[in-house]
Order: sequence, then C-alpha cells, then structure tokens
Amino acid sequence: MQKDFLWGGASAANQIEGGYLAGGKGLTSVDLIPHGAYRREILAGLRHYEDVPEGQFYPSHEAIDFYTHYKEDIALFAEMGFKAYRFSMAWSRVFPTGLEEEPNEEGLQFYENVIDELLKYNIEPIVTINHFDVPKTLIDNYGSWKSREMIALFEKYATVLFKRFKGKVKYWISVNEINMLFHLPFMGAGIYLEEGENREQVLYKAAHHELVASARATKALREIDPDAQMGCMIAAGDYYPYSANPKDIRAAQLANQENFFFIDVQSRGKYPNWTKHKFAEEGIEIGMTEEDEKVLAENTVDYISLSYYSTRTSKAELEPGEATTGNAFVGAVNPYLEKSEWGWAIDPLGMRTTLNTLWERYQKPLFIVENGLGAYDKPEEDGSVHDDYRIDYLKQHIEEFKAAVEIDGIPLLGYTTWGCIDLVSASTGEMSKRYGFIYVDRDDAGNGTMARSRKDSFYWYKKVIETNGENLNADNFK
Repeated sequence: MQKDFLWGGASAANQIEGGYLAGGKGLTSVDLIPHGAYRREILAGLRHYEDVPEGQFYPSHEAIDFYTHYKEDIALFAEMGFKAYRFSMAWSRVFPTGLEEEPNEEGLQFYENVIDELLKYNIEPIVTINHFDVPKTLIDNYGSWKSREMIALFEKYATVLFKRFKGKVKYWISVNEINMLFHLPFMGAGIYLEEGENREQVLYKAAHHELVASARATKALREIDPDAQMGCMIAAGDYYPYSANPKDIRAAQLANQENFFFIDVQSRGKYPNWTKHKFAEEGIEIGMTEEDEKVLAENTVDYISLSYYSTRTSKAELEPGEATTGNAFVGAVNPYLEKSEWGWAIDPLGMRTTLNTLWERYQKPLFIVENGLGAYDKPEEDGSVHDDYRIDYLKQHIEEFKAAVEIDGIPLLGYTTWGCIDLVSASTGEMSKRYGFIYVDRDDAGNGTMARSRKDSFYWYKKVIETNGENLNADNFK
C-alpha cells in the first residue's frame, strides 16, 4: 500500500454522540426513531414517528456519549495509530431547526474541538455533512427532502462548515449512503410516505433535491477551500445474478443500474438515459431546471467513497422464503456465502469485485469509508474481549482490497472500518450489534457505565496500521 494510505475508523454523529439536546442542539430525525417493535416501519417511512405508544426508548439520545468522551475516544484512536477518522456532523447541532439565519456557535465549537483533537494526533478528519439526520423542523414543515426548499437550506449549512473548517478538513462527503433513500426513506432522508402518495414519484423527486444540493455544496467548497476535496458515498456491493438464466442476469443488471443512479449523477454530472425513459413512461416529475442541469454538470465529485458489507444476489422470480435482507437490500440468498449473526452475507472477494466495478465505471479515486462485522461480543471477567471472528473478517477484506490496489491497479485513498468504537446500530437500534475495536459498557436498554476497554482486535489493527497492511497475521498482536 502507498505510504500515505489512510487507515482508520468511522462513525456517525447520531450513533455515538448522545447529548441530543445539549449545547443548543435541536431534534433530528434519528432522535425520533425508537428501539424495538416500531423501528423498522418508521425507518421505512411507513409509520409516522408520532404513531407509537408513550414510553419508548430512543437510543440516539445518549448513544455512547461521545459528546463528553471525545477526548478519551480520540486518544484511543491515536493509540491504534489511526491516520484518519471519518465522522459526521449533526445538522441540528449547527442549525437546531435548520431555519436559523445564523448557526449555533456552541455546536460549531464542539466540532472544532473534535477536529483540533484529531489534528493534535495527526489524524486526518474526514467529515460527512449529512449522515442519516435531518432537523425535525424541516421534516414537519417541508416533508424533508420532498421539498425543493431543502436545497438552499443544505447549501447554507454546508457553506458554514466549509468556512469554519477551511484548511482543517481536506476530505468531505456530502451525503452518507445516498442510495439508502430508496430502501429506508426515513432513515436515509427523513421521509415519511403519506397514504396515497406515489412512492416512485416522491423518492425520485427527493433524490433530485439531494443531488442538486450536493452539487451546490461541492461548488461552494471549491469557491471557499479549493484545496479540499468533495466525495459522494454509496452503500456499495455488486448484485450478482442468481444463475445463468438470462432473466436473473437482467434482474441483476437492473438492480445495479438503480444502485448506481446517484453516483452516475454525482460522478458524471448527468442523469443516465434509463431514468429519462422511466420518468416519461411513469409520469414522474422531478422538477429539473436548466440551472439544475448546469450545476450538476459542472460540480461532479473528486472521489467516490463507499460502504461495503456484502454483495447482493438477484433472482427474477423469488419464491416464498427465498428472500433475504442485508443492510436494507432485498435479494435472494446466495448459497455460496456465509452469513453474519444478523443475516448479512459475508463476501470478502466481493469487495475486490465491487472496487473494480466502481473504478471501471467512473475512473475516479475510491475510498472505503465503512466495512465491518456486527457481532455479539462477550467480555471476560477481566474485561477483555476475544473477538477473533472480527479479526478474521477484517483480515479477509483487507487482503481483497490490497489485491485490488496492488494487482488490479485501483487508486484507493484509504480504509476506515465501520464502528471503530461500539455504537448504536442504525438499522436495529441495538448496542449488542457491536462493530468496534473498543468495547463500550452499554446495553440495548441503555444500561451500563459507558466505560471503554480494548478488544483483541484493537491490538491487531494497531499492528496492521504500523506495518501499512503488511502484517495481517491474526496472532500479530500477541
């Protein structure tokens, strides 16, 4: 790997910060999603966040309290040798309702403190502007990204960040897993689907608003801090055909086509032809203007970042019981792959395949900003966690992206594992679905001391970074 390869970890504000009303922060979409029986329907935009009984537990309100533990946590990241840390800023911590003319100084100062702490340890901050959170007021007033009003509000928010952190943040990501809008609309974009609304119309119009807002933010970044770079982000993973049946192959092609839609626009600067035919045939109106076309064409991204957890499998005719869901993507069960404890397919080679697909399609530098294994961890009496299963998972994936770089010649900027410290799962709201190198004493009901401790994988990853990925031996930390 190149000497400046950015090894590190990743998290999201709504899954680690807590302090949900501290420092003037306003309510955000994730603060409205409870743990438990109603969560999935709310995430999918099928149940309104108010349509739940009283007394629900909202895990984002405290999360793991990074808001007060950030110095301790960053020191642990530095101990591992992180070269980079990808995190997000909560829109409602900077603009509590999203409608203010001036930003919340206390919120900005918190993020400046985090960035300065990272820079103290020579850790490169990689900042996601919008990671699964929309201010509640914008949901209530505008229906979130259903409304074109969101474009200017997002641009205002992004512009404040660029001006405040000019020279300190070199890598920005506009929207986390932007394609999640199509799969879990409320989780991805704060969108509730009203009864009688045309789902396709709502989601493609919302997608257009997000894409234009991202392009306008990219334009603003280049005007304010031309040395910084803007990336887009996709929840990646190629769709395989279930068989050589031409119908399965076509099903996979169509699924990939839809999944690449956002990145086609953000990387190429224009809508793919198939969308124009779809919109005409189905009467979908996205409100495209000449100015939209111009800003999209002139403000494509500098690099493509991605999360990778698994590939997916497409079958034209799914029989009852054949479907599986991994990271919100529905498909057929791939009989050649093992699964995680949460049913997500495990496909290390698929990471190399996916990187090749993205590079061949876009010819822009890539950045793996999420990859990891959600698993149950059982601390020993002395507090240690022997997570050899996590080490094995990460080792196999690192081997594959190294091959993509060293054999396939793909330019890869870095690798930041997901949930470098245990955090609240976005999909399930659980703490027990752990990803981190650092164990946090907190359970699914919000009980625990919040104490941090190092897992075996902590020491293993430290050695991986020290050797720039050359020593992946599972026993190298002992």
